[in-house]
Amino acid sequence: MAQRGRVWLKIFGSCGIVAPIVAFTCTSLAIILSPQFSWTDNALSDLGIVEGVTSTLFNTGLILGGILAVMFGLGLFTILARSTLGKLSAIIFILAAAALTAIGIFPENAKPMHFCASVAFFVLFPLGMFLVGGSFIFLRKARKGVLTMLAAAFAVAVWLVQFSIHYVPQVAIPEALSSLSASAWSILLGFEMFNEGAIQPNYPKLDQ
Repeated sequence: MAQRGRVWLKIFGSCGIVAPIVAFTCTSLAIILSPQFSWTDNALSDLGIVEGVTSTLFNTGLILGGILAVMFGLGLFTILARSTLGKLSAIIFILAAAALTAIGIFPENAKPMHFCASVAFFVLFPLGMFLVGGSFIFLRKARKGVLTMLAAAFAVAVWLVQFSIHYVPQVAIPEALSSLSASAWSILLGFEMFNEGAIQPNYPKLDQ
């Protein structure tokens, strides 16, 4: 059982590493192939309705990234399952990942599904991360809890600043910045899961 658990942790951790890489690689390629795209005057979702390979790349990246993030969320559920808060935080994170997939399935011209999916993602993922951070603290993993909450706070702060002073006309920059915070956190924690991390109490390293 312990060996099987280690294998699954490596799978879930790999998904946490790969998910943001896939999503950002596809988004970057879509931007390169769309010279009319403006960081200040567009939303990232605008790439999802550009004819040709641009929209295919962008939407596929979100769909695959979201599916991989769901798998990573299952890993969070596994390592945080000792508490009700941990289970709830992982479920919310999984819902946020599913919303990311939905953004790719329902591009910008699919109304109102796209809007609902976008709002769900940008609300649920920082909320889920805050709760994950609280779960880590409950498990006496204060460093991971604080880092997780800081990443979530940055994602929220980006939007609060945008809504208060509108430092750019459109939302591509706050979308990218908030997603980057979650992505960096996902990659770091994904590596820990892959290496049998420092979370799961069934394994010696996870309590260090």
